[in-house]
Amino acid sequence: MEFTTLCYLERDDHYLMLHRTKKEHDFNKDMWIGVGGHFEENESPDDCLLREVKEETGLTLTSYKMRGILTFVYRNICEYVCLYTADGFEGEMTSCNEGELKWVPKDKLLTLNLFEGDLIFFKLLLEDAPFFSLKLTYDQVNEHRLIDANLNGKKLELFDILDENGVPTGLTRERSLCHLLDTPHRTGHVWIVRPVDAKDGIASDTQAGTSQNNPAYELLLQKRSHDKDSFPDCYDISSAGHVPAGSSVLDSAIRELSEELGIKASPSDLIPIGTHEGNSHSIFYGKPFHNHEFSTLYLYTKPVQINDLVLQESEIQSAKWFDLNQLMEDVKNNAPGYCLYYDELQILKNALEK
Repeated sequence: MEFTTLCYLERDDHYLMLHRTKKEHDFNKDMWIGVGGHFEENESPDDCLLREVKEETGLTLTSYKMRGILTFVYRNICEYVCLYTADGFEGEMTSCNEGELKWVPKDKLLTLNLFEGDLIFFKLLLEDAPFFSLKLTYDQVNEHRLIDANLNGKKLELFDILDENGVPTGLTRERSLCHLLDTPHRTGHVWIVRPVDAKDGIASDTQAGTSQNNPAYELLLQKRSHDKDSFPDCYDISSAGHVPAGSSVLDSAIRELSEELGIKASPSDLIPIGTHEGNSHSIFYGKPFHNHEFSTLYLYTKPVQINDLVLQESEIQSAKWFDLNQLMEDVKNNAPGYCLYYDELQILKNALEK
């Protein structure tokens, strides 16, 4: 076990950052961190904080606040960190033998070369979150890969970070940060379809894509809940969800079907029809929301009755069948009330017409 302090000094909407560049064998080599260090014998957290800041910056703190407790697990080490911010100090800043000190605007912090766990607690600091406990566990082999994160005892969702071609990079990122920083990630989209007799509009018992009469099709869409953090009250894909880091898209799609609609599907029930890259940029509740996702698309063609569905109340208001052709026309013309991609619907239509 190790015990340390970490502090971010504030001035004019900037944080004082330390770019660790001077030590060759440094776990933090080339990373941007705050100032601080290990406890010495008989020191309190405040004693350690004041001494370390003075040693690394030449400044004497006059106003500071403990913001949280960090638990880092890495290299078979468990490190407990007392996290501070300080808005009062005096003296003249000196150079640091561990790297370069630089005042960085707060709105540029998340673009620096930071550990993924640091992004999480920076976001909490910038949101002025109340005192928190954050546990961050890193992979023993790939030491920059965050494998687990828990905030105040609650597990946070981590996604695999993808490159521009949709290939996993080996790193992960917390869910809200993916949408804040426009990070490519994986999703699974399940489209529930049924053929409809074009003459009388009555749903047939024929499985989708197998009728000799080339029927029209209906899609089952879910209406997102009023309290969703993005696209509230909009009609969305039948069932869709993010893929947790290290999981398969198919397993995630099956799980989402069960959780959202109460449909118990087997892997053979989901017919893969292609992939889609979507990238949208919106603002919800005054905050930017970027959604850059590489989605694997599936068809589900077994009979579904809306009255038999068990809707996940926290996620979904209702479900409704839509005519595919009319839906595509509405989405193409940017009709309100939908959060769908026209080109993804085109992939779906092409698959049905094969």
